[in-house]
Amino acid sequence: MARFIVFEGIDGSGKSSVAKAVAGKLEKEKAILTEEPTKTWLGEAVRRSHAEKTDPFTEAFLFLADRATHTEAIRKWLADGKTVVCDRYFHSTVAYQGAALEGKVDYDPFDWLLDANLKISLQPDIVFLFKVDPEIALQRVNDRGSPSKFEKLDFLRKVASNYDKFSKMFKNIVVIDSSGPLDSVIADVMRRL
Repeated sequence: MARFIVFEGIDGSGKSSVAKAVAGKLEKEKAILTEEPTKTWLGEAVRRSHAEKTDPFTEAFLFLADRATHTEAIRKWLADGKTVVCDRYFHSTVAYQGAALEGKVDYDPFDWLLDANLKISLQPDIVFLFKVDPEIALQRVNDRGSPSKFEKLDFLRKVASNYDKFSKMFKNIVVIDSSGPLDSVIADVMRRL
């Protein structure tokens, strides 16, 4: 049975590690592990905009372009009967770019970005939203190398708050406490699947 499974959470929440592990455990379902930004030229444009500190509007539109193409690939994989495990999807753009645009526009950037993303995105079967204290997440990020522009404590708190909004809006979101050991978090996700 084809399923679309998404992993979301702030940087350092453990979502990428768990997504990889879960995709490996779902081999019988012909699982495809994918991520955003993608590894296409559009995903490269997103990464380049990030590295060059492009303004949040431009970055949001690049994410949307990457997502539009990615969503078509996801539709095809699902139609072929494959399970798709995705590390980040539209929720990340809304949470991160919404935080980046906060106070820079005279409307709610969360609502604006959500509306734009829902027009081009699929609704996943399930979204695992990894919750961890931003201080713990930032320590994990610092332990693995130099943090990006998004990986600052105050910013991660805003992003976490945006993710909390999602957990109240969508029935397909399952909140996972990801502060514990990786093996426990993987086991929790597999039980819920």
